[in-house]
Amino acid sequence: MTAHPISETIASLMPRAKAELTELVAFQSVADPAVYPRSECDAAAEWVAGALRDEDFQDVALLDTPDGSKAVYGFLPGPAGAPTVLLYAHYDVQPPLDESAWLSPPFELTERDGRWFGRGSADCKGGFVMHLLALRALKANGGVPVSVKVIAEGSEEQGTGGLEQYAQAHPELLAADTVVIGDTGNFRAGLPTVTSTLRGMTMLRVNLDTLEGNLHSGQFGGAAPDALAAMIQLLASLRAEDGTTTVDGLTTDTKWDGLQYPEADFRKDAKVLDGVELISTGTVADRIWARPAVTVIGIDCPPVVGATPSVQASARAQISLRVPPGGDADEATKLLTAHLLSRAPWGARVSVEQVGQGQPFRADVSSPAYAAMADAMRVAYPGEEMQSSGMGGSIPLCNALAELYPEAEILLIGLSEPEAQIHAVNESVSPEELERMSVAEALFLRNYAASKKA
Repeated sequence: MTAHPISETIASLMPRAKAELTELVAFQSVADPAVYPRSECDAAAEWVAGALRDEDFQDVALLDTPDGSKAVYGFLPGPAGAPTVLLYAHYDVQPPLDESAWLSPPFELTERDGRWFGRGSADCKGGFVMHLLALRALKANGGVPVSVKVIAEGSEEQGTGGLEQYAQAHPELLAADTVVIGDTGNFRAGLPTVTSTLRGMTMLRVNLDTLEGNLHSGQFGGAAPDALAAMIQLLASLRAEDGTTTVDGLTTDTKWDGLQYPEADFRKDAKVLDGVELISTGTVADRIWARPAVTVIGIDCPPVVGATPSVQASARAQISLRVPPGGDADEATKLLTAHLLSRAPWGARVSVEQVGQGQPFRADVSSPAYAAMADAMRVAYPGEEMQSSGMGGSIPLCNALAELYPEAEILLIGLSEPEAQIHAVNESVSPEELERMSVAEALFLRNYAASKKA
């Protein structure tokens, strides 16, 4: 790091940041009451609100959104005439999956091999701490030069749209000149990156029925239509033999013309086993940033342990379809639904329920805010130039904000990078990335304020 005063201040604040992230990670804030009690999310929201109050934010409130989650809001007024910047993060997290596969408890921040491990450490509780660090550094070095709104979402990982719906009903609440979404990250650790595109998504739950009840496979198997086998066949129709997504009517040959992702690097980052091929065709960047991708993320079927010799009467699956920029999530939902209803074998009865959706997003990287961020990142990452990449994931709020505030500039940064393994077991954050990205955000706010005065 350079000897810049902002850098020195944030370096001195890192022990406090670790202590705060330890507290925040400890909340089991999975926004699904079927998995963890709602009280865990409520407690995390209260912690975030308390942190904002401690930083002298005004109008701090826990907002009850239509999906039942709480979003935390606060406002920090800046100098007269200063622009307003909205800082976004989310405090809800993905379930830890197989806790036995974690090398340390998922909800206990644990330092190992120079990284801090814990669910939400990078995605996105660390993003909230990043915002705190940036603001504290500015306060210690002349003050925060902009007005700041902070919104911390409580159900981003569920994709249920609570905050988007709340913002649409209260359009004045999140109005800002620029929005910094702290929920993406660098293409690689040490390489400063802004995310210029996001794939959208649609999430569907499929129910399939063939019999009134389960049957003995010895007595009826071979003629009785097996719902689980029918579901497997239906799901298989969503991919070609090479793994390419094949939803009827959906375009799957678009190209990515920006920063490329070498296949060898992707195999390493994704931890693909030796001898196992990548799926689909085109460049890796084409596949993960520019094209639709279907994934079966869950299926209800009898577990192997305790299974009985039965023909299954019913089956259920949950399907995620990522929608690239240029596509439309509503249209993708219609096409996927029609595909599922028309492809079931043996006349099986199929019903489809939508459980989440978000539109894809493309940022204007030529805007003044991006120039201010590029200058900031040169200081935070000496010798490196800011890169622009896509991201295969979805942040539905981006499009809602773009529609509500068409003049606002939207930047996407964050703490994720390949080693972070967000959404997987053993998620972690690099404290060096947290430190450098906090420096970048603080300097961006200063640069942006100065650009508005010029």
